[in-house]
Amino acid sequence: MSAVTPFQTARALAAGYAPRVLQPRGWVLAALVLAPVGLVLAISAVAAMQGHSLSPGVTLTVFHTILAKATLPIMALIAASAGIREDLEQRTLPLLLTRPAAVWAMPLGKGLPWFAWGAIWLTAASLGLQILGGDPGLLMGRIGALVGAWWGELAFVALFGLVFKRGTLWAALWLFGWENLVAVFPPLLQRLTFTHYIESLAGSRGHSVSATELLAQAQVSTDPWLALAILFLAGLGLWLACGWKLHSTPVGLAGVEAEG
Repeated sequence: MSAVTPFQTARALAAGYAPRVLQPRGWVLAALVLAPVGLVLAISAVAAMQGHSLSPGVTLTVFHTILAKATLPIMALIAASAGIREDLEQRTLPLLLTRPAAVWAMPLGKGLPWFAWGAIWLTAASLGLQILGGDPGLLMGRIGALVGAWWGELAFVALFGLVFKRGTLWAALWLFGWENLVAVFPPLLQRLTFTHYIESLAGSRGHSVSATELLAQAQVSTDPWLALAILFLAGLGLWLACGWKLHSTPVGLAGVEAEG
């Protein structure tokens, strides 16, 4: 019998694990994405019945401030813990390791269903923003920005969960701390944030930085196609790093690797 390839391992794990995303945790993720867009659409409908209309800037606020900077990190923190880290904590990982296969394929196989599930709802949210008056020319860029960042952030949090005993906490500090300081970063450091590539792909920024604002740096952009490629390659590299870390972690039915 021929050896199982890493891609077959990842595909088999993804297919077997896919039903898990339809459990409560998966629907919580969907609600996190759709709730803010649905709420703003409801407010817009009520305002329209009263003869008013929401400012076009609402679309930018929902996209950048809520979806990109709040919803995406929370989704990653919730979904990543349901992947390979959960197998470590529940002592079920040794059962996965009983068959010879590339270890790096295991975190990827467990993460793919969550990525696909989140991508569906992020795309739906982007389409919902069009009803609020979003620029049609920016639609594909916004979808690419959210889905690409979701791919990268999910892998990022998964890696932190394997590297640190308090990985979720450290990942949260990065996503809610470092990412929100992008306005004061010099160009090189701006490119070390997911926010930079989201804004480059979306074709708009969630905030404008005044030249007189204290410590503000000139905001830079990356070509959209290059930004999308960087997010994809960064996510792929992070998943491979997850496999490397898993390979170098002593795993046992009663070990200390998942404690804390």
